[in-house]
Amino acid sequence: MSFASPISSPLPVVLVTGAARRLGREMALALAKAGWRVAVHYRDSVDDAMKTVAACAEYTSGSAVFCADLADENAVRSLLPAVVQSMGQVDAVVNSASTFEHDNAATFSFTQMERHLRSNTAAPILLAQALYEHLSTRQTPHPARGAVVNLLDQKLWNQNPDFFSYTLSKAALEAANTMLALALSPLVRVVGVAPGLTLTSHLLSEEKFQALHQLSPLGRSSTAQDVAATVLFALQNQSITGTTLLVDGGQHLMRFERDFSLM
Repeated sequence: MSFASPISSPLPVVLVTGAARRLGREMALALAKAGWRVAVHYRDSVDDAMKTVAACAEYTSGSAVFCADLADENAVRSLLPAVVQSMGQVDAVVNSASTFEHDNAATFSFTQMERHLRSNTAAPILLAQALYEHLSTRQTPHPARGAVVNLLDQKLWNQNPDFFSYTLSKAALEAANTMLALALSPLVRVVGVAPGLTLTSHLLSEEKFQALHQLSPLGRSSTAQDVAATVLFALQNQSITGTTLLVDGGQHLMRFERDFSLM
């Protein structure tokens, strides 16, 4: 579902999943400020998604909202074509939306694993596939080129046993980055961005968050602005593909026995 009429504009279009709130919203705003039209994806938070579009409109016109459940394969396959139909084109995808539910080795189940793999791994792969197919049809006069940025996690380089299925799903996506970068070149670049502890949640008090945020070699982990700036850099730099940029103040260099939310 979208709320926009077809738009003819020379400005590039980026689809940002999970852009209604939190880090996805910050990335959407940073990209709008840099001159991108933003397709703001959401699942349930339509009011927040509309607020994100309104905020993007302060920087550039032509952004719109799109609803899809990323655990539903048909919905994922329909998402990028819906953006193309509404906005005329898609030049990049930022996969920010993630399922993040706690389990560990003792509570792991097929159900938990499948839930995380569907939205965190399979959906980004299908959206990369869809972008490649879309760009292959655009002759201007040569095939257009684009990029996919997948949000990962410093946890992959500093593992602990918490959020077992989530970590496995992100590890699979990190491996997929390499394969996609090879398979979709030269039309699509694929880059990972791995933040550290960036935003607080209901699991952390503000005081605890601030203390944990300082646990890094640089004395600070990533901010939402840091992550957004790195995503923009990855989209703009035409020589980066098949690798991951860690944006965490060096937290991946330290040893944490538990997930931040459980420390």
